Amino acid sequence: MLEELKKEIKERGSLPVHIAVIMDGNGRWAKQRNLPRTEGHKAGVEAIRKVVRTAGEMGIQYLTLFAFSTENWRRPREEVSALMQLLSDTARRELKEMMDNNLQLKATGDIEGLPYAKRLALSQAIKKTSKNTGIVLNLALNYSGRSEILSAVRKIAREAKEGKLSPARIDEKMFESHLYTKGLPDPDLLIRTSGEKRLSNFLLWQAAYTELYITETLWPDFGEREFLMALADYQSRQRRFGRV
Repeated sequence: MLEELKKEIKERGSLPVHIAVIMDGNGRWAKQRNLPRTEGHKAGVEAIRKVVRTAGEMGIQYLTLFAFSTENWRRPREEVSALMQLLSDTARRELKEMMDNNLQLKATGDIEGLPYAKRLALSQAIKKTSKNTGIVLNLALNYSGRSEILSAVRKIAREAKEGKLSPARIDEKMFESHLYTKGLPDPDLLIRTSGEKRLSNFLLWQAAYTELYITETLWPDFGEREFLMALADYQSRQRRFGRV
């Protein structure tokens, strides 16, 4: 059944080049099962594996996952610590599979704000996969859309003050070259799980014309079938970008 759906989607064409995902619902998934929230995050990692594998099979070139926001630091210390540990453990454990599958790992956000040991594990995985040519998995970590825009404005203002940049040269392309996501195309499709209907400070500049797909499915339950359904829904839309 799923193989037939994959074939239909591929034959239909017009697949998104870049998909972004707000992975929401780990805590609720755990609560429904009377488990600690950390168990929900562990289950969420399994969902990531399924989605990355399926995205690669379907020829998606870029996949950006909202893994940890700047606001997430406000969560209980134990949960934040567990999330950071899960990040570094996963980066180490999955490195061989990333290499075997020709996956290139990237990170978007204020990476310097992450704990040193966790940042080191992440940077090592990014460096080792940097020459891979398959799907690009971009993790948004310690990320805030507003902070990203402010950071870009500060960089541009500093360059203008130093005489390296004329204000007349400031356009969208130049502004985008100062964002965390420099070098990545804007997402064509943004998936949000668990039914919430907001961007939550994610890719505010980049998502100006992104198609949104909201599903009630909690992230740990979001797998191959759910991802394919999102692709099929995307293919049913007409993207006008302000035109008639």
